[in-house]
Amino acid sequence: MSSAWLDEVSWNSDGLVPAIAQDVDTGKVLMMAWMNRDALEATVREGFVIYWSRSRHKLWRKGETSGHTQELVDLRLDCDSDAILARVRQRGGIACHTGREHCFYKELQAGDKLSWQPVEPVKKAPGDIYKSDV
Repeated sequence: MSSAWLDEVSWNSDGLVPAIAQDVDTGKVLMMAWMNRDALEATVREGFVIYWSRSRHKLWRKGETSGHTQELVDLRLDCDSDAILARVRQRGGIACHTGREHCFYKELQAGDKLSWQPVEPVKKAPGDIYKSDV
């Protein structure tokens, strides 16, 4: 496969591009993570979304330990070529490691002072999501 399409992406100085996952059926934004060149190429090749884990310094196959995979429907590149939109079918209904449907579950709320408050429920306790390494 030619790599010319990968060269069109404006990778940041770390060789990464932000990747936003959106549910293709509902339009809901599920999460944002990072992709490097290998992750983007593997996503296209395998048909499931693969990110670059900055903390683990390796490819992260979404759902590899939870089973909550993101089946790729299509990819979009924004007008500046510096952000990826992955339209997906979220398997298992949970995209966030906190056990929520999506990662954007905190809302800025006014009170005595501004604060971020959870407004989306946990669907499944994180301890019940991930396969044990034991």
